[in-house]
Formats: sequence, C-alpha cells, structure tokens
Amino acid sequence: MAATVLLAIGTRKGLWLATSRHGRTTWEVTGPHLPMADIYAVAIDTRRRPRILVAATSEHFGPSVLTSDDLGASWQEPEHAPVAFPADTDAALTRVWQIAPGPADEPDVVYAGTEPSALFRSQDGGRTYELVRGLWEHPHRKEWFPGGGGQAVHTILAHPQDPQRMIVAMSTGGVYRTEDGGTSWQASNRGIHAYFLPEEYPEFGQCVHKVAGHPAAPERFFLQHHHGVYRSDDGASSWHSIADGLPGDFGFPIAVHPHRPDVVYGFPLVADARRFPPDGRCRVYRSEDAGESWSALSDGLPREGFWSAVMRDALCLDDADPAGVYFGSRSGEVYASADEGDSWRRIAGHLPDVLSVRAATV
Repeated sequence: MAATVLLAIGTRKGLWLATSRHGRTTWEVTGPHLPMADIYAVAIDTRRRPRILVAATSEHFGPSVLTSDDLGASWQEPEHAPVAFPADTDAALTRVWQIAPGPADEPDVVYAGTEPSALFRSQDGGRTYELVRGLWEHPHRKEWFPGGGGQAVHTILAHPQDPQRMIVAMSTGGVYRTEDGGTSWQASNRGIHAYFLPEEYPEFGQCVHKVAGHPAAPERFFLQHHHGVYRSDDGASSWHSIADGLPGDFGFPIAVHPHRPDVVYGFPLVADARRFPPDGRCRVYRSEDAGESWSALSDGLPREGFWSAVMRDALCLDDADPAGVYFGSRSGEVYASADEGDSWRRIAGHLPDVLSVRAATV
C-alpha cells in the first residue's frame, strides 16, 4: 500500500494541507486553516507520532506557534506566548521564521528561529521555548542589519550525531556554528562573496538566503546566497561556488534529496530588482553530483509567462522513495513531482502568496 504523504502549504492568509493516499497521483486539499495569519514556517515532526508545527503571525494577535497532533483537524496553542524574549533582552518578537525538529535521538527537542535574529529551544515537543543565550549575546549581533525581508534566523541545521554541533543562517549576518551546544558561536562565511559590502569577503554580514544539508553527509552543506550558490565540505568552515551551469546565481531556496546526499535542487531567478525566472520560464534546477553540473527540470511546468518567485522555504522534498519534490510560488500556485523532479503537475492554484511548504510521509 502506498504511503500517505502530507504537504503543508503556508501562505500570507493561512495554511492549506494537501494529502495523497494514492501514490501521489491525486491530492485532497483542505483549507484555509488558521485563516488571515501569515504562515512563515511549517514543520512536520514524525519522530514519534506526526505533529504539525506552524509559526503563525496575526495582525491582531501577534506571532505564535501552534501544534496539531491530528493532521490539522484541531490546533493547540498555549495561553502564554510559546516564543518570547526575556524581559532583560529589551527585545520583542516580530515573527518566527523557522521551526526545526531536533535530532532523532532527542524527540522532544524543537528549535525556532526568529526575527529579530535569535534561536530558541524547546524541550517539550514545541509547546514552550527558551532563548539560546549564546547566540543572542554574540558580540556581532549589534552589527547584524535587516535584509529586504527582515533580520531573522531562517535556517537551523542540527548535527545528526553530535547534539553539541549546529549551524544557523540569517539575513543578514550569514552562517554561524556552534560546537558546544550553543554556549559559543563563530561566524562561518569564509569564501562567500558579498559584493554589496566594502569588504567583499567579510567575516560576517553576508545575505544568506538558505542552507541545506543531509544526515548521511554531516560535513557537507549547500547554500543559496543573495548572489551565489555554494557548497561546504568541511562542516561550514569554508565555502566554494557551485553556480556554474545555472542561468543565474540569485535565488532563495535550496534543498537536498532525502536519500541521495549528492542531489540538490534550486530555483534560480534574475537578480535583484526583477526577481523572476529568466525569460519567464518556470524551471527547477537539479544537480546529481553535488553541484558540479546542473539540469533544468520543466516537464509539466509553465514554459512562458511565469513571472513569480519561489521563496526560501517554499521548495521541499518528502521522504518517500522515490522522493517527491514540491514548490509554491508567490502567485499562489503549488507544483508537485512524484519522480524526483522529472515531471510536474499543479496540485493547487489561486492561493495567497506561498511562503513555506513542508512534506512528509505520515
């Protein structure tokens, strides 16, 4: 029997849930759940029973994190704010940009990345969170400045074997890593070109858009920068360009195949003010050799007139075999591939601006 795949779609006006019980050939889409809230981050935690975690920002009630243990039939939200800055920080939460379950052997640990740039840790499955002081008190923090989308931690990658090691990425500031469980952090941006700064290869200040990794290759990471696509083979200590073969080096998302650590996906855009696919052609790019070469994937995607972008958390893969690939656009279209990107079909349209997608077998 084919596994059930759940796809969570976060938009500027709520959450939609798409479910396939037929080998990802047909989809049932429900929503909006949590209407009129910006859903910047979604996670599907399958370490115990499936739990959906959603970062929702309401213009009336502010930011919060909600959970569902019944695949979206009902939602739980604590009476107190689950993510909040302590009074002594003199800071207020704007929104949660990322929710990331911790390692498999720590099933109650969940992380949240926020605006302003900070990391929070939960030890009760994502119901309450505490500030990770080491990152917040880093001497660089006062020099981190907002990018076009804000100043936030948007990537959290825990090491799959060593709970003391983790990397985070932010716009702007770049990549930071810890090897002592978050007590201390060091900037890890060597090799990333920041043409827009006076020092073009600074210690920090890069506008990193997204970082991805794979548990089977814990020292390797892939990175999409404001201008540039990079790979690290030494645990994020240094980076080198893998943009050759792409139609441009600007974009937002980057994602790694769940079973094949050399396979990586991106969605290149024309740089800066335009920020749409080259020539208006909708194409996902895939590398099967860790970024040494790239192929355009467009079977079933719009071949012209596609002037929309895909945001940093709006491209993902499920954990099925073969893996499914998904992305949502700022024009409210969601596309799915059941064959690792070789062919595509639209499974939702006319949604609000898509901010985040996450998929898993449940």
